Amino acid sequence: MSEILKKKVAEHALKYVPKDTIIGIGSGTTIRYFIEALKSIRFSILGAVSSSVKSSNFLKRINIKLYNLNEISKLEIYIDSADEINHNLEMIKGGGGALTQEKIISSVSKKFICIVDESKFVKKLGSFPLPIEVIPISLNYVSRELIKLGGHPKHRKNFVTDNGNFIIDVFHLNFDFPKKLEKFINNISGVVTVGLFSFRKADVLLVCGRKYFKVVY
Repeated sequence: MSEILKKKVAEHALKYVPKDTIIGIGSGTTIRYFIEALKSIRFSILGAVSSSVKSSNFLKRINIKLYNLNEISKLEIYIDSADEINHNLEMIKGGGGALTQEKIISSVSKKFICIVDESKFVKKLGSFPLPIEVIPISLNYVSRELIKLGGHPKHRKNFVTDNGNFIIDVFHLNFDFPKKLEKFINNISGVVTVGLFSFRKADVLLVCGRKYFKVVY
């Protein structure tokens, strides 16, 4: 059922894609459905900036021109999914490991549209472990600092990000003050970025449920 809902919300997101512009595209299974749906309107956009090698490969298969973010001065829209998103449109992202690129591209974009199935729309963040990208040499140090926060860090084994770094997935953190948490973790030496999106949260959320479709601003 969740795959059906992902496909539906991905197809609905096409309505938000402006014509004659370059769009930002995220990563993950829901975004793969979005890229597949994008085939039907590929001639109405100029191209895309992608947050991951996987998404770039999917875009190449449907002949959408890829741009490097450094080649463009502005980005009208960024479309991505989330591992969790709350009612304030704050998110946990990075389950696929592309959190750094996702945060950069979403920060550049004028509008961030998040598309999810109902299982990802939560009252409170934290059921999904928080991904953190770290420089390899800092793995143990960052883990010790996260333990001081009350978290249970776990190195994501046999995984290297597109940037050549490691991922720490952190369980049991307190998300009562997401901005404070995001800022604190980002300031730990060795952290590249944290998959908590509370400063650059979504502007629009599309949620597809079994019995409803919801748009949240």
